[in-house]
Amino acid sequence: MNIYIGNMSYDATESDLKSAFEDYGQVQSATIIKDKYTGTSKGFGFVEMPNKKEGEAAIEGLHNKELSGRTITVNEARLREENRGGGGRGGFSGGRGGGGHKGGGFDGRQGNGPGRGGFRGEERGGFSGGGRGGGRGGQGGRNR
Repeated sequence: MNIYIGNMSYDATESDLKSAFEDYGQVQSATIIKDKYTGTSKGFGFVEMPNKKEGEAAIEGLHNKELSGRTITVNEARLREENRGGGGRGGFSGGRGGGGHKGGGFDGRQGNGPGRGGFRGEERGGFSGGGRGGGRGGQGGRNR
């Protein structure tokens, strides 16, 4: 069972973590997450316990208890999601949105209609016409 420990003291060590959890059963590993540039603790870590019942007992026994001078949060770790990024829209054109009335495109061609953004203006908005709403013209487009 993988267990998350949060709100840890920056002075806590992996051996402090391991010894606190060993009171409840066998500890396979104890890891404190550190900043990759400075090597200092980020204030949270993980403990792996092979026995689920022992892990649950450790969670119940250590949650909101003090470790190295701070009250820690202890709960079962959740799996990381594969896609943690934000929305997929956007890019160079600024995503979907109205193309504006005239001059909505990068090269100034007329951009009437709802549009989808896009590098060149033509019929569907463009570089300067991306984003939300219509309006008259966009940044840098020449009205014709």
